[in-house]
Amino acid sequence: MPLFSEDQRRRPLSNEVHARPFASVTAPMRASHLAVLWGGGGAEADFRHLQELCRRHGAPPPPADATHFAADFPGFALKWERHSEFSTYIFMGPADGGGEPFASQAIANVPSDWLGALPGSVLVAVHFELRPAVAAPLSAEALARVLMPDTTAGSAISGGAATAWTDFHLHGDGFGRILVQDVRLGPRQAGRLMQRLMEIETYRMMALLALPVARAHAPRIDAIGDELARLTQNLSSIAGLEDERRLLDRLVALAAEAERIAAATTYRFGAGRAYYTLVQRRIEELREERLEGLQTIGEFMDRRLAPAMRTCASVGERLETIAARLARVTALLRARVEVALEAQNRDLLASMDRRARLQLRLQQTVEGLSVAAISYYVVGLVAYAAKGLKAAGAPLDADLVAALAVLPVVAVVWAGIRRLRRHMTRD
Repeated sequence: MPLFSEDQRRRPLSNEVHARPFASVTAPMRASHLAVLWGGGGAEADFRHLQELCRRHGAPPPPADATHFAADFPGFALKWERHSEFSTYIFMGPADGGGEPFASQAIANVPSDWLGALPGSVLVAVHFELRPAVAAPLSAEALARVLMPDTTAGSAISGGAATAWTDFHLHGDGFGRILVQDVRLGPRQAGRLMQRLMEIETYRMMALLALPVARAHAPRIDAIGDELARLTQNLSSIAGLEDERRLLDRLVALAAEAERIAAATTYRFGAGRAYYTLVQRRIEELREERLEGLQTIGEFMDRRLAPAMRTCASVGERLETIAARLARVTALLRARVEVALEAQNRDLLASMDRRARLQLRLQQTVEGLSVAAISYYVVGLVAYAAKGLKAAGAPLDADLVAALAVLPVVAVVWAGIRRLRRHMTRD
């Protein structure tokens, strides 16, 4: 019986630190490393291809949720890992420790038709060779036969436990080369060293994927910046609401284009920064010591990789700066348009107020005419009534009655109309 109720995430999280274990290797050995970017089929196509290799040789395939896998096949051993956007294959086999380095390759024992059908595209291909400590030290002439002298970098690493050389160059077979001389490496230490050197090359190339993106979008970013500068200069000289609206429309179009470029570059630039950080960390883990006459791997990266990463960072920062400037200029122009609209609204309200006062005066004039007209007709009715009564024999002077009725009638009519207007105004 368990002593406690275990969280279902506990064991997967605990096993995460043991994922992707290092291989255990001893000199002399050789390896061929491939980093494959997933194609249209993605990770699933890559995984099915790995299962196909296992079926060919009767080896148990990895589980469906595996992110790493290691197995021995006839003539070679395989170490496979799945990453966020690529997979790596390391094919390993024994080597002749005393012969010419890279005279043969571990990948030669892998079925060529299976290699040719790899889904996706190969971004990194490197041959690795670990020579034993008992072998004679490699001379400059021997190194020059297998590595490019102009770009060769090398150092004593892991506290002098090994010496490593590489030239970061693609040779005739399309592979780079990493050569390591074992001094006092243990099997696990040698496996960690091999993994780190291959990861430096892999992450270097993955980081550099951001450089073509930066170069492709930099001209348009510069053009947007130049146009924004021109529009900003014209902001103080434009006149009229229509000009302001046209300028605002153009600013919105530039902002939309900047956002489109940001959407196309943000992920790649962010990934490039992350991969470059991994390269720097792996180089620090090597604990390099200088070899006379050679640049270290860290120095090579500072001279060649760091400028490319600064270029990508510069393009990304310029895009962010332009987006911020666009937002500020657009906000300023919107404020200007809103002020102009408020002025127009103020003038419109003033005009409406003038019209209302004119209507009031007209209404008062009409009210006066209405009182006169109504009073005239009422007095006429009173006069007709008096004439009728006189004709009936009443001793009345019709003209006098009409004259006496004028003032009371006018007063009553004026009071009635005033009361009616007050009632309607109140409603």
